[in-house]
Amino acid sequence: MKIALMSTAALLALAGTAEAATLRMACGAPGPGQNVCIDSAKEWAKKTGHEVKFVATPNDSNEQLALLQQLLGSGSDKIDVMQIDVVWPGILANQLLDLKPYSKGAEAQHFGSIITNNTVAGKLVAMPWYIDTGMMYYRKDLLGKYRLPAPSTWDEMAATARKIQDAERAAGNDKMWGFVWQGRAYEGLTCNALEWLASFNGGTVVDAQGKVSVNNPYAGKALDTAAKWVGTISPKAVLNFAEEEARGVFQSGNAVFMRNWPYAWSVMNQDGSAVKGKVGVMPLPKGGNGGRHAATLGGWQLAVSKYSKNPQLAADLLLYMTGAQVQKYRAIKGSFNPTIPALYKDPDIIKASPFMAELYPTFSSAVPRPSTVTTGKYNQVSNQFWNATHDVLSGNAKSSDALAQLDRSLKRLAPAGFVSAK
Repeated sequence: MKIALMSTAALLALAGTAEAATLRMACGAPGPGQNVCIDSAKEWAKKTGHEVKFVATPNDSNEQLALLQQLLGSGSDKIDVMQIDVVWPGILANQLLDLKPYSKGAEAQHFGSIITNNTVAGKLVAMPWYIDTGMMYYRKDLLGKYRLPAPSTWDEMAATARKIQDAERAAGNDKMWGFVWQGRAYEGLTCNALEWLASFNGGTVVDAQGKVSVNNPYAGKALDTAAKWVGTISPKAVLNFAEEEARGVFQSGNAVFMRNWPYAWSVMNQDGSAVKGKVGVMPLPKGGNGGRHAATLGGWQLAVSKYSKNPQLAADLLLYMTGAQVQKYRAIKGSFNPTIPALYKDPDIIKASPFMAELYPTFSSAVPRPSTVTTGKYNQVSNQFWNATHDVLSGNAKSSDALAQLDRSLKRLAPAGFVSAK
């Protein structure tokens, strides 16, 4: 008896599809996140018989946004599904597909606050993929070695970092630093600086009513505190660090503390990592006894270009990628926090990343960037804020002068306030 093998095209034809389609997807910058994204997209391709090609994007999130704006602004069909930052829906909404006709209510499974964030003028322009908050990683072995407690305030952190840094250098590691973070003039610095401001009760640059609020003494103290780290407990090169540069120093065993996102946990605990089993996680420090622990809310979404030639298929890929099965895989494989609350009770996820159960309550108190209130002008607001911050950190401006100038500039951007200007 002969067995006839049907081609993929023939199988698809029987299923009602004439031929396999090719979708183009941007999975973000190279690194652990890109790898697990590609793995999951290939699984979808295998299940459906279609093909997914991957569009390379820059490391820097600002450059990623510029690339997407260029592609979408030209009406290009060269990208179907893309990864977008939590602050981009308002910026890109006019070029994105409304997902409500395709979602079949799947959005109800996700954190409601993120669905609200991703809904612009009544259209669901993106689905949540993973949620982030800033975290403080530390070398628990080194704190144990020197019998030092986990610090509660930024001043305590700086003192602990300096003590261990100096002791380890004296013992032979001249590459040791106390604290690494994201100091490059880009969106990552906005995230870091917002945490500093909020921890000192210095506000969020623009308040919820659309009023510019950044020019206050608490914000100035926050920036002055951070500026003292540069060249003392942090290398001067930190002013050009993004997430991966900071992780590289910390994971090589050459830093005591690191501010980063949850993704770094799984990478640092892989076989071959110099710090595997030596890393602890703690809340980001307070700005003194009167301050509070504050972490910037981050995260990424998936969206479909409205210029896609295969919108229904692209939406199907997106919904697969943001569904519970893939989010669980990403949480275990890459320490990406799910946007589906039910997954925080999953024993497999908690076993792989124990800190996730502890992080769950922080999402309700995380500090949002002022993207909702500033809408389409957010990118300009953030750009001005990170540049002013960078000027202070690099010693090119005093905090009082930089914040006063920023205040004037933002008020020129929205003379009637950002809510009225919306």
